[in-house]
Amino acid sequence: MVLKPIVLASLVAAAQSASAQAHHSFARFDAQRQVTVQGTVKDFQWTNPHSWIKLVVERRGRSEQWAIELPGASGLERQGWMPKTITPGMVVTTTIHPLRDGTNGGQFLELKLLDGTVLDRTTGPLR
Repeated sequence: MVLKPIVLASLVAAAQSASAQAHHSFARFDAQRQVTVQGTVKDFQWTNPHSWIKLVVERRGRSEQWAIELPGASGLERQGWMPKTITPGMVVTTTIHPLRDGTNGGQFLELKLLDGTVLDRTTGPLR
């Protein structure tokens, strides 16, 4: 079966549009603000297209769960991260661009471990 040029062009356009919609924009983060929170790592999800840190933060006498979005595992690995770089139970301080809607979470900028190690979004583990 030979596809006519118009059918082929339509299929290509549909495929490109589906992949573009699969990746969200960063508009949900407030890039003009930075927030720093300290908490205990509940989970570190080493995944693509984005990795996640689930953090338990104590504020105003309550435990709050925060979701911090990082680059994907493949990008983190190129920067020197490993799946066990961050493990549950670690106490960390992280700086993020917060979510615009005010919910607990944001886009990862930097993370400090108790031993002074700094992890950032461009260079990975540093001391």
